[in-house]
Amino acid sequence: MEKFELIATTVFGLEEIVASELMELGATDIELLKRAVKFKGDQALLYKSNLHLRTALKVLKPFAQFMVHTDNDLYKKIKKINWEQYLSVEGTLAIEATVNGEYFTHSQFVALRCKDAIVDQFRDKYNSRPSVDLENPDLRLNIHISDRICSVSLDSSNTSLGKRGYRQAQSLAPMSEVLAAGIIALSGWDKKNDFYDPMCGSGTFSIEAALMASNIAPGRSRSFGFERWKDFDADLWSSIKKNAESKIITPSCKIFGSDIELGTVDISKNNAAIAKVDHLIEFKQMDFLKSETHFNDGMVFLNPPYGERLKEKEDIIPFYQEIGTQLKHHYEGCEAWIISSNIQALKFIGLRPSRKIRLYNGPLDCKLHKYELFRGKKGSQAKPEDIN
Repeated sequence: MEKFELIATTVFGLEEIVASELMELGATDIELLKRAVKFKGDQALLYKSNLHLRTALKVLKPFAQFMVHTDNDLYKKIKKINWEQYLSVEGTLAIEATVNGEYFTHSQFVALRCKDAIVDQFRDKYNSRPSVDLENPDLRLNIHISDRICSVSLDSSNTSLGKRGYRQAQSLAPMSEVLAAGIIALSGWDKKNDFYDPMCGSGTFSIEAALMASNIAPGRSRSFGFERWKDFDADLWSSIKKNAESKIITPSCKIFGSDIELGTVDISKNNAAIAKVDHLIEFKQMDFLKSETHFNDGMVFLNPPYGERLKEKEDIIPFYQEIGTQLKHHYEGCEAWIISSNIQALKFIGLRPSRKIRLYNGPLDCKLHKYELFRGKKGSQAKPEDIN
């Protein structure tokens, strides 16, 4: 099969994880970019990337690049592309644009000019034109303009790869599936140690862990943009999906999730059932800060409140202090990974982080801290002023 250039987009901080996933899938010429990874692969790899990548947002297929100087110049050069290769006059279209530089500053205007160029090409030839469908188009395009360089790509994913299809209901301020999977990957979890998410919210950490431990492809239950392309190979896609199903295993680890709110636990259980991993996760209602449960030699993942909401602000420091106390007393021998945008509150965990990683949870600039919870006294405690 012919190889071509592809780009997997992601969130800040997960570029190396995406590159590692792509290497396992057989990608070549891998190059790290900002919030993206460039690589080469064939049609089969394009399909596999969409099905298997846990920490990517989109897989783009660039096919044109040129200099643009004005919006009329952009219109003319987009209109010169033979769009019948990719779209029929009866088809539907959506365009997403990003701009960076002083010449083009409005992404929506760029998207509109490109849409006009494409539909005008069809109207000139057929006196008819494709229509716009922003939700589920036959063809979704990505237009990226950096200064005067315009790159045009086919969006093979359509909706974000983070939309696995299992999160039908969600708690307040849920973590994205991509970020949850990325944090688990950054931790180096071996899929053998037991896994605990004591503030489970919508169950995202636990569900992503169950999918990973079972070797279940994250895109198993959804569709992709390339399935509506003119060159779609249904037999190849069917073969790739069957191969993925044959690789599913029964994990040896135990996965636990809990939350103080019963309604939240019910949401997690329902989402896990949709993902078909509910039999692999034990969810229960429990106040993590008051529990006497001991959990040893496992991995603990916490996405606590950040104190962004007004009613949380006063109590956030004592809350983080209690998290640290609970970890010290009941989780000996474990590794704890905590993400928060509240860097000041993180200092009051009272444990010295052995690793710090900068990530974004949506628009929030966060730190992911790793804490090694030693048995006995091994200098693991720290004063808030010692932790920068």
